[in-house]
Amino acid sequence: MKKLFSDIPYLVGNHLTLKKITKADADGLCELVSNKNVYKYLPTFLFEQKYDDLYYVIDHLYDECFKESIILGIFRNGGFCGIAEFYGYRDDVHKISLGYRLIERFWGNGIATETLSVMVNYLYSETDIEIITASTMVENQASANVLRKNGFDLVVHNAFEDWGFDRPVAVDKWIR
Repeated sequence: MKKLFSDIPYLVGNHLTLKKITKADADGLCELVSNKNVYKYLPTFLFEQKYDDLYYVIDHLYDECFKESIILGIFRNGGFCGIAEFYGYRDDVHKISLGYRLIERFWGNGIATETLSVMVNYLYSETDIEIITASTMVENQASANVLRKNGFDLVVHNAFEDWGFDRPVAVDKWIR
């Protein structure tokens, strides 16, 4: 079994690949981070939003960020579609949280569902992870549906958390 954070995974699904983001992906990353619709239901403190210079973000994803999360690019037919993230790692209880963000033009094509499936399969088949969690804003029913399709159960509904906005937001907690 691999330990999470021992290397950057390269994961292949039926129609997509999850792999390290490089400077060649800067245009796609720019399209993602500049779209307010993409970030409407996400925390404000995400790594790719932390800096104005996307080349700096890419250069530091796997040194500064790798200590706390693993961010992979989502690629379909070789093109950048979004970001997949493993975060909130707790080695003592073999737990991790998952997230994903897609460029808006790729919404509704099953990419988020397959991305999550690939991530879950990797964690359960190749690592010692036993507990996988996710959080969604209550209003984000599209992501809730992706989680349900991947066997996640809603365990806490409408809890208030600090996601970096002016006030706490209502979120749902999911587990698999």
